[in-house]
Amino acid sequence: MRTLGKLLRTSTFRFAAVYLLLFALSSGAILAYVYWNTAVLLERQTDDIIEAEVTGLNEQYRQRGLDGLISIVSERSARSRDGLYLFTNYFGRRLAGNMDSKPEEVSGKSGWVEFPYTVHAPDGAEQHRARAFHTQLRGGFTLVVGRDVEERLQFSNLIQQTLFVALAMIAALGLAGGLLMSRNFLTRIDSIGETSRNIMAGDLSERMPVSGTGDELDRLSLSLNAMLDQIERLMTGMKEVTDNVAHDLKTPLTRLKARVEDALRSNSPEQHRAALEQTLSEADDLLKTFASLLSIARTEAGEARTGLEATDITELITELGELYEPLAEEAGGTLEVFAAQGLQVTGDRQLLAQAVTNLLDNALKYAVWDKDDGSHPELVVRLRADRQGNDVVIDIIDNGPGVPEADRARVVERFVRLDKSRSKPGSGLGLSLASGVASLHRGRLELADAGPGLRARLYLPVSQSVSL
Repeated sequence: MRTLGKLLRTSTFRFAAVYLLLFALSSGAILAYVYWNTAVLLERQTDDIIEAEVTGLNEQYRQRGLDGLISIVSERSARSRDGLYLFTNYFGRRLAGNMDSKPEEVSGKSGWVEFPYTVHAPDGAEQHRARAFHTQLRGGFTLVVGRDVEERLQFSNLIQQTLFVALAMIAALGLAGGLLMSRNFLTRIDSIGETSRNIMAGDLSERMPVSGTGDELDRLSLSLNAMLDQIERLMTGMKEVTDNVAHDLKTPLTRLKARVEDALRSNSPEQHRAALEQTLSEADDLLKTFASLLSIARTEAGEARTGLEATDITELITELGELYEPLAEEAGGTLEVFAAQGLQVTGDRQLLAQAVTNLLDNALKYAVWDKDDGSHPELVVRLRADRQGNDVVIDIIDNGPGVPEADRARVVERFVRLDKSRSKPGSGLGLSLASGVASLHRGRLELADAGPGLRARLYLPVSQSVSL
């Protein structure tokens, strides 16, 4: 009973009940209309036959007189199976016909009557209903012509019973269908509810069940699963960030603490000053790390999307090229810059500049490598911006050792640094920030082999609908 009560309270059952009521009313109206038209048609046909016979017999009476009418009535009475005839004189005595006496309903001058009469059948007497028309003829004679309507009445009763049985079946099947649909719907809702409770209990790996039918519940489950995937990624990323921050900041903080303690134990002003300068440099590095983390968090949360506006990529690349050309020369290499004309996107100019700057810094920092003989090739970095289809593509290409294909998906995560790059300064946040900026602008960051070297490619849609 408790389960039945839950089923009856579901919105699916209420919708099914309302639809059933409307369907039953419309079906009943259609069947009633069919029944009424059928009954009227059959009654009209009977009346037309009777009226035609009455008219014909009146004509015969005028043409052939009393004897002729008696002869015709007697003949038709003998050969008709369902026709009823009675011809009486002024005193009510039967002159011809297959009826024993005039029915009590026959009174007055003329009109329609319905009356019961007895039929003698092989199995015994049966009560039937008849419909007749009676009229007065010249000389005080009465003519009654009718038809047995028992079969028509039985047919009408059959239609009525069929109507009620059909409505009862519609109600029963509709209620059963409503309960079945409610049960399936409730089962799926309970499954979603149970999954939600497991997720709230801490199991972020749980996902909403999908039946594969593609209905609205499946679409809702898929949307919720996509949301849960994003939440799980964010939670996993937060955990990794916490672990990496604790790991990567432990060393500089320990070094900073040891330097301060050494300075406190020393009485030399020079050592105090040197310790303060080094501490200030360490603090700047830590602030840069936290600033990068904050920028990544803001881009992943979409907070910076409110600052998106028309941005000239051609001008941005040209300015960054002029800024980094001297830095490339100081690193013993060259920077080649090319930007096609008229490249514009809707974006945040500062974040886009920071993303490209991080990619250039990585190229200048990690592209210098030594061969087995101790020499290293001349550093060449190419900064290019062009249009491909509906995207503006920014390429930062170097001729360094590159990144192995197995590590390319991992290096865009926070604090990830490959073993060969740990000897160089950095926090492992540059590529992560660039990837976050690309996602903010509905684009993407791809890393590929430049043969030799690494190609960092930033895709930015030319035209996009920005949700403010």
